[in-house]
Amino acid sequence: MATLPVLGEPRIVIVGAGISGLAAAASLVSNGFRNVTVLEAMDRPGGRIHTTKPFGTNVIELGANWIHGQEGNPIYQLAMEYGLLAEEGTSITMCVPSSITRQDYFFSQSGKQLPPEQVEQVCCFFSKLMSKAFDQELDVKYDLRSLGSYLDEEFKASDLASSEDARKVFEWCKRSECTDEACSSLYEFSVGQLWLYTALEGGFFNSVGSGGYQALLDVFLKSLSPGVLLCNKPVKCIQWGLSETSISFQGACPVRVLCEDGQQLEADHVIVTASLGYLQDNSSTMFKPVLPEEKMRAIERLGFGVVSKIFLEFEKRFWPQDCAGIQLVWEEGPEDRKVYKSSLGDEGWKDKWYKKICGFDMVARHPNVLCGWITGREAEHMEGLEEKTVGEVCVRLLRSFTGWEVPDPLRVLMSQWRQNPYVRGAYTYIPLGVDAMREQEALAEPLPLESCDSISKPLQVLFAGEATHVQFYTTTHGAYLTGVREAQRIIQHYSDRLPSPNGERAS
Repeated sequence: MATLPVLGEPRIVIVGAGISGLAAAASLVSNGFRNVTVLEAMDRPGGRIHTTKPFGTNVIELGANWIHGQEGNPIYQLAMEYGLLAEEGTSITMCVPSSITRQDYFFSQSGKQLPPEQVEQVCCFFSKLMSKAFDQELDVKYDLRSLGSYLDEEFKASDLASSEDARKVFEWCKRSECTDEACSSLYEFSVGQLWLYTALEGGFFNSVGSGGYQALLDVFLKSLSPGVLLCNKPVKCIQWGLSETSISFQGACPVRVLCEDGQQLEADHVIVTASLGYLQDNSSTMFKPVLPEEKMRAIERLGFGVVSKIFLEFEKRFWPQDCAGIQLVWEEGPEDRKVYKSSLGDEGWKDKWYKKICGFDMVARHPNVLCGWITGREAEHMEGLEEKTVGEVCVRLLRSFTGWEVPDPLRVLMSQWRQNPYVRGAYTYIPLGVDAMREQEALAEPLPLESCDSISKPLQVLFAGEATHVQFYTTTHGAYLTGVREAQRIIQHYSDRLPSPNGERAS
């Protein structure tokens, strides 16, 4: 544990108790910082991690579900250290093009089950195209194109293009990729920026154990003393650049945090871990003075998508024992280019929102529960519907596509991240025409900017969260690493000011 300067205790406020905020707090506390306060607007910590038990004693994840990758992944390493990974044989993955199996049943709109060989051929081709994009192996002509445009052109030039069934499965692949990228459409997503995201080795779907993601949160929460975390504390305004007389570490506190309930906290440093979606809605009034132009531009230009889950609990399993999920292949799906283009400028798509659902997968430790995935504007629209209505639509889809006798569900549960006023979506994506590295680095830059002010106290307002990580945006390990990153800025700031053994400053 580091020894703090004897000159005083810096006051540090962290806004948001998601994994980024908790990682920052735990890092600071473990390095000897004792005046740390975490403000959480919701009535629980965790942010976009939300482990629940709505269907009995086993967990359902309304938010983050898996640990993506093993090598160099601090979340995976933490889960390993504390024995929190799923036991062998209890994991269930989401059906995506890169990991389909013979247990994934694909049904056409006409009620025909598609041959697994054909589905595998199309999904394998799609996965190879995505690998080329991630590995930066694309022709320069695609640099400024959308991911959807790139995929369509490559498919059109392939031997698969002559098959109508292959075209339909390829649309399912694009619809599935929308969920992974958290975008409304791949025609709005930049293919030229995809290579910046780094996929870690060791599998994309590493599952946590019976305690869910909450067990990982508990590791951080147990490291914090009582009173450090304050829930139901939404922040109204962060005033920075102050030069008033409130005395703290080496003089006046440069930052004041105003809470919605009227409480005020003086601080030397504030780490903001609010989601990009929340910043997009509130940044213009949340900071005084207003954020620098380049930071406001980054908040505005980066995308923050909606990904929603629909859980259907049935009295008993109605699908075959060798079936891990039911995937829906439309005659004309929303990721067909002509369908997408025709939907622009009108709201007719709202009547067909359900066509964005990729399918229904099994859920770990819940043998009688299916989970549907939906993304984009359709997910946002769905969140405004009654659960009963959504359940009825989903059952109608299952009956019409499979021809099976599908009972009415006992219960329906939906995630509602877009409707949550303190989150406003799922995770970050890179829209077409956006320079991802430039905007994400601008978003992560602490205030005051070094280029603007060399007199004011440094590191007054710092920014963390998955949106601020160029390589690991969208992930829990990305969020965690940014929390640690900002804590380390503060730790290093005070370490540099400690006397060295010869009595001089360390820096």
